[in-house]
Amino acid sequence: MNAPTPKQSQLSSSAKSNELAARLRLAAEGEVLFDQGSRGRYATDASIYQIDPVGVLIPKSIDDVRAAIGLCRELEIPLLARGAGTSQCGQTVGAALVIDNSKYLNRLIEFNPEAMSATVEPGMVLDHLNAWLKPQGLWFPVDVSTAAQCTLGGMAGNNSCGSRSIAYGNMVHNVLGIDALLSDGTEALFGDERQMRGAPPRVAGIIEQLHAIALRERDEMQSMVPAVLRRVGGYNLDIFHPQSPRPYTGDGGVNLAHLLVGSEGTLAYTRQISLKLAPLPASKTLGVVNFPTFYQAMDLTRHIVQLAPCAVELVDRTMIELARGNPAFRPVIEKALIGAPEAILLVEFAGESQAEQLAKLAQLVELMGDLGLPGSVVEMSDAGAQKALWEVRKAGLNIMMSMRGDGKPVSFIEDCAVPLEHLAEYTSSLTEVFRKHGTRGTWYAHASVGTLHVRPILDMRAGGAEKMRAIAQEAAAMVRRYKGAFSGEHGDGLVRSEWVSWQFGPRLTAAFEEIKDIFDPAGIMNPGKIVRCEKMDDASLFRYQPGYRTIALKPALDWSAWNVASDPAADTTSAPGTGGDPSGGLAKAVEMCNNNGHCRKFDAGTMCPSYRITRDERHLTRGRANTLRLALSSQLGPEGLASEEMRATLDLCVSCKGCKRDCPTGVDMARMKVEFLHQWQDKHGLKFKDRLIATLPRWAPWAARLPFLFNLRDTMPGAAALSQRWLGFSAKRSLPKWRRDTFLNRAPATDDASADVVLFVDTFNNYFDSENARAAHKVLRAAGYRVHIASAAPGDADAQRPLCCGRTYLAAGLVDQAKAEARRVIEAMRPFVSRGIAVVGLEPSCLLTLRDEFLVMGLGGDAQLLADNSYLFEEFLAREHKAGRLDLKLAALPEKRALLHGHCHQKAFDAVQPIQQVLALIPELQVELIESSCCGMAGSFGYEASHYEASLRMAELSLLPAIRKAAPGTLLIADGTSCRHQIADGMRSDGPYNAVHVACVLERALA
Repeated sequence: MNAPTPKQSQLSSSAKSNELAARLRLAAEGEVLFDQGSRGRYATDASIYQIDPVGVLIPKSIDDVRAAIGLCRELEIPLLARGAGTSQCGQTVGAALVIDNSKYLNRLIEFNPEAMSATVEPGMVLDHLNAWLKPQGLWFPVDVSTAAQCTLGGMAGNNSCGSRSIAYGNMVHNVLGIDALLSDGTEALFGDERQMRGAPPRVAGIIEQLHAIALRERDEMQSMVPAVLRRVGGYNLDIFHPQSPRPYTGDGGVNLAHLLVGSEGTLAYTRQISLKLAPLPASKTLGVVNFPTFYQAMDLTRHIVQLAPCAVELVDRTMIELARGNPAFRPVIEKALIGAPEAILLVEFAGESQAEQLAKLAQLVELMGDLGLPGSVVEMSDAGAQKALWEVRKAGLNIMMSMRGDGKPVSFIEDCAVPLEHLAEYTSSLTEVFRKHGTRGTWYAHASVGTLHVRPILDMRAGGAEKMRAIAQEAAAMVRRYKGAFSGEHGDGLVRSEWVSWQFGPRLTAAFEEIKDIFDPAGIMNPGKIVRCEKMDDASLFRYQPGYRTIALKPALDWSAWNVASDPAADTTSAPGTGGDPSGGLAKAVEMCNNNGHCRKFDAGTMCPSYRITRDERHLTRGRANTLRLALSSQLGPEGLASEEMRATLDLCVSCKGCKRDCPTGVDMARMKVEFLHQWQDKHGLKFKDRLIATLPRWAPWAARLPFLFNLRDTMPGAAALSQRWLGFSAKRSLPKWRRDTFLNRAPATDDASADVVLFVDTFNNYFDSENARAAHKVLRAAGYRVHIASAAPGDADAQRPLCCGRTYLAAGLVDQAKAEARRVIEAMRPFVSRGIAVVGLEPSCLLTLRDEFLVMGLGGDAQLLADNSYLFEEFLAREHKAGRLDLKLAALPEKRALLHGHCHQKAFDAVQPIQQVLALIPELQVELIESSCCGMAGSFGYEASHYEASLRMAELSLLPAIRKAAPGTLLIADGTSCRHQIADGMRSDGPYNAVHVACVLERALA
């Protein structure tokens, strides 16, 4: 039967959907999500499309999948399997039941070191597998740029390739077998045909029919299938009569799993995948070739590959400049440059012998001299430098997607593959096509195999679809002229399935449809992909459909930096009503999320702690951004931003600002949460508990006068339980201890005119941890600085109250009150920062508010001047030491080892290294940084009964285990008030573990 297209599938009745949801909840152990918010979060991937699914199943076992397939077959509802949801072509969206394999079906099933093979479930992440294999000296070498988040099931469905395919081949060349479920319930292991003789009758019949089709179409395949390595379009029918320059198997046999690879889930559901592993190279070298013109880089690639490198990767001028604009990438990319190249090629050699790889690198240098480019190669033999530069290349797509404005690099001719001898001419001609249509392209990726990722910059809200089709047609004509492949890496999906018939012709297209029907007669497996598809420019399937509008909203913070015009070079003038943003730029900031899924990674970095403990799409930076986008465009109902769905989505966001640094497109969810909270409290008001925390700086002076009374909660039996019942503070938590001897009450005075540094003491380090402020003051004076203690400016209406950064107000969405506090601070600090005097703070979340939120409150140039002169205590000392001005005499401590935990905001602002630099001044002290995400306390978050368990789970990800492993007598250092409290509470059962502020450590070390 003919499979329903995505549009036809949308006609499934709500009654069928309701029945499916009800029966799935009875039949499946996993999570069944049919609510509007969940469906909205799964309606998109990293493509330009958006289609609401019927519902979402997150299976806990293969039995759940079996039940889902049976129900979908009975109810005639499509289904599609999904991993990380990072498809750039729309493979993982559709009006179907989405089966998300990534949360539970992610185990390593079998490992055979002798055979160098592994069997995994489809939801296993590539980097997780390779981390497990590394001690065995093996890896799975299809190393795609999304390795930190992509799943192996998705890679098999897409026939992924990776940077080193010239040496290792594509996914199809590295899959040994696939254990699959068909839509009629048949289960079978697809693999070497000779080992499938005992297959079920249904599968034996499929094999027989496939042979007949392949024999019938042998001549047509020879004529129409591109003879290039990078060809991932259509079905791999040529496994029977290979056209690729690399055979599918080494012994000439036919492996039926290779037909399923690249089928995008349209033929079967993948239960398990058996993979061919490779030895880890013992040695690698990297040569970075700098080219004065882009054309030369493309033209000379064909000569470079003669040296047998394992990778030749392109980075163009656009990406170089965008990388330079990223603080994390700038120092890395600049080390790779000679002058101002228009393009660079990363040429890697790998093998067992270091001498051999160094000799290859020398040959590259010699070759470039012979080709007229002497002195053009930056030689990198250091593993750390190589890894850092490869990280920049891997982030290439996301770096490019960080462009602001409606014009974005759009994927649709992204990975056309042409023979290397035509690469320079193809790229030059395509650049002219872009110019003709008033745009330009961004280039990067796999020069070694003639597959360059190129994305024209288009505004898909205004004229982009028409330009997309016109460019695709001209690009296709060139690909045909050069005998290349229209789809060379990222598959077909919604954006390229239409071109399958163009690439392979009517006979093979009919054969593909026949294969689809043989495997899936019910037509329910991810319909509308590869065969019987919609048009690539069907606007009803776009994320930004005609008429897309965002709600009018007066944001509390200034988002105008995101409300910019599209790239002028792209000529993408917005249509009436779409150029501006009635949300004041907030919607544009939210739309910076391109669904790349980088926030799903579990390696070093800070984001996203709530996803790491839940693995729920809802509690992921991407999931939150998508939900915000839906709310701001009225797709979540009339309540929009102040809806209960929005509240639940942001509930576990700890505002760690990890995404501010780690998200490659710059999605700042912490700031967006402030906007949400402002809208929420404006409509719903604040609970007493939240108002109590928000206004703490106002009533703190009274608590300090009566500390015994305010500390009764933790000293009087039963008081903690009452506080949980009445206020929501967890009875399992101790609260910070109020004290009478606050720092500011006894702070020494310094003449304003003679001061050369200002110490800004926040609420927490004044009222709870005043020893930190005293220690910082003592250290600064010991270093010879004349320290002024920050206080309210003359004429301040609230002059008797200490200055406050407003952080507690922001955390409750009380932006107006936070602005009032910010104005007090700016007014008080103006006389000092105008003279270039540094303002030094102790609490990261407070001091860094002066450098972040103060700048988006509409407070003018004085806010910027304050931000430019504000430093964390250790940042200031590190700056002074680097400048040769720090005269601080320090002696060795009794402790010789220290563990350092960085506060999330320190990590977000790259402010952890200064702590290490300052601690390095203490003789004999060895400092180890704990590689951790958020500690889980996050201000008041960890004190709340509703969040207590989540808070501890975040701490148990890496922080608390690292402390438990530390040797006795190890010094624990953490600048964050919340971090120190979490460590004390979390380690309570293991004994007294108290972390200290770096200021206290330096005070103890004063000679």
